[in-house]
Amino acid sequence: MRETKMTIDKAYKVSPVDPRIFGSFIEHLGRAVYGGIYQPGHVSADGDGFRQDVLELVRELRVPVVRYPGGNYVSNFFWEDSVGPAQERKPRLDLAWRSLEPNTFGLGEFVKWAGKAGSDVMMAVNLGTRGTKDACNLLEYCNHPSGTKYSDLRRKHGAEDPYHIKLWCLGNEMDGEWQLGHKNMQEYGRLSEETAKAMKLMDPSIELVSCGSSFMGMPTFPQWEATTLECNYDYVDYISLHQYYGNEAQDSADFLALSDDMEKFIHTVVSVCDFVKAKKRGSRKINLSFDEWNVWYHSKDEEMDITQNHPWQIGPRLLEDHYNFEDALVVGLMLITLLKHADRVKIACLAQLVNVIAPIMTDAQGGAWKQTIFYPFLHASAYGRGTVIETIIDTPLHQTSGHGAVTDVVSVAVYQEEKEELTVFAVNRNLEEDQHMSIDLRSFEGYGILEKLELVSEDLKAENSLFEEKVAPIRDTNVRMDGQRAETVLKKASWNVIRFGKSE
Repeated sequence: MRETKMTIDKAYKVSPVDPRIFGSFIEHLGRAVYGGIYQPGHVSADGDGFRQDVLELVRELRVPVVRYPGGNYVSNFFWEDSVGPAQERKPRLDLAWRSLEPNTFGLGEFVKWAGKAGSDVMMAVNLGTRGTKDACNLLEYCNHPSGTKYSDLRRKHGAEDPYHIKLWCLGNEMDGEWQLGHKNMQEYGRLSEETAKAMKLMDPSIELVSCGSSFMGMPTFPQWEATTLECNYDYVDYISLHQYYGNEAQDSADFLALSDDMEKFIHTVVSVCDFVKAKKRGSRKINLSFDEWNVWYHSKDEEMDITQNHPWQIGPRLLEDHYNFEDALVVGLMLITLLKHADRVKIACLAQLVNVIAPIMTDAQGGAWKQTIFYPFLHASAYGRGTVIETIIDTPLHQTSGHGAVTDVVSVAVYQEEKEELTVFAVNRNLEEDQHMSIDLRSFEGYGILEKLELVSEDLKAENSLFEEKVAPIRDTNVRMDGQRAETVLKKASWNVIRFGKSE
C-alpha cells in the first residue's frame, strides 16, 4: 500500500470561499428548460409548471447562483420575446442549437423559478447580434424600480418589484467562430468596455463578467484576455473561463490527470489579469468566473446528428451525457482545483444543471434522478463553504500517457471556523493501489472524526439511471484518531470526504 502524508495548520489560510463557486447553469438548450425545470402537466409540476422533483434536487445541491439564458443561445437572444403574457409570445428559431424556441418560458419565469430554488440569477446579455443599447434596456427592465419605459413594462407584466439581478455576463464565448456575432479581440474589447460603462452608470451595484477565451486551446489564448482586459479593465469585475474534459481516448489514468490542465489554465489567466493591472497602473483586482466547467463528450455524435439532420425541434435530447464513475472522479478533481484557487476563483458554474450535461436527469413521464456527478458536487457544496487552508502533502507519483508523472492524491482542506469543523476532500487517482493516508491536525486540538464519506466502484464505467443507482456515497468507518493525527485508507480510484469537528 502506498503512503500519503498531509499536514494542516489553521494559521495558513488561502482565502474564504465565495459560495458562488458552487453555482450552475441553465441554458435554453435541449431539455434543460422544456422537460427539465419546466414541464406543465407533469405529475410533479406546481401551479407555475415547475417540476417540484427537480426543484427538490436543486435545493439539495444548495446552488447559490444560476447562469441564464446561455451559453451560445444568448448570442441571438431577443429578451423582449421572452417577457409579457405567455400566450402572446411568438416562437423563434434558435440558431445556436438549431431548435425551435416557443418562448413559453422566459425571463420572468426563470426569475420566479430561481427564487423557488433558493438561487440568485446570473444574467447574460447578447453582445453577439445585439449590443450596448439592448443590454441597457434589459438591465432597466430587470433592476430599475419604476417610472421608465422598461421598468414600467416589467410592472405591467406583473413584477412590481425589481428583480435586483446583481451579476451580469457580457456575452458568451465571443472568441469562438461558432458563436453568432463572433468578434475579434479588439471588437469585443471595445464593445464590452462601452457596454460595461453604460450598465454601471445605470446600476453601480452590479458586478460584470468579461468574456474570456472559450477554452485554453483557443489559438488566441491568452492574448484574448490581455487585449480585452486592457479595454474594459476599469469597469469589469471578473473574467470568464470555460473548460470541458472528456475521455475520448479511453485512457482513464490520463483522464484523471486533466485537472492539472485546469490548474494551469487558472494560473495563466490570473497572470494575465495581474499583468494588465500592472500595465495600467491600476488598483482593481480582476478575479475569475469559471462559469462553464464539466465533463462533456459522451453525447457529441448525437448532438451533431440532431442539429444537422433533425433541426427545429422543441426541447430535443441534446447533450444528454450519461455519466459514469470515472466522470464523477474528474468532477471531484475539478471541484478541488476550484477550491484550491478560492483566492481568485470567486464564481463557478457547473454546466449544466438539468438534463444537459447535468447532475440531474428527468424522465418525461416519470421522476428525476441523480447522475454519478451529483455526489461530489453535493459534498463540496455542503462542506466546502468556509476558508481554504493551505495543506502540505507528500504523496507518490504515477505515470500517465499524456501528463507524465502526476500525484496519486489531489486534495484540499476547508475550515468552517464558526462551526468548528474541518473538511478534507481527496481523490486517489491511482487506479491500481490504495493509499494509507495520515493527516497531521497539529493546530486543531480537541478535534475528532465526524464522518468519512467515499465514492468507490470496481467498475470505472458504472452509471446511474432512473431505475438503479450503482454509484452513491457510503460511510467508511476505517478512520481513526491517534492524538492529533488521523489515519485512514483512500481506496484506489476514489472520492473521499473526511470531516473533523470539535469534541464536546
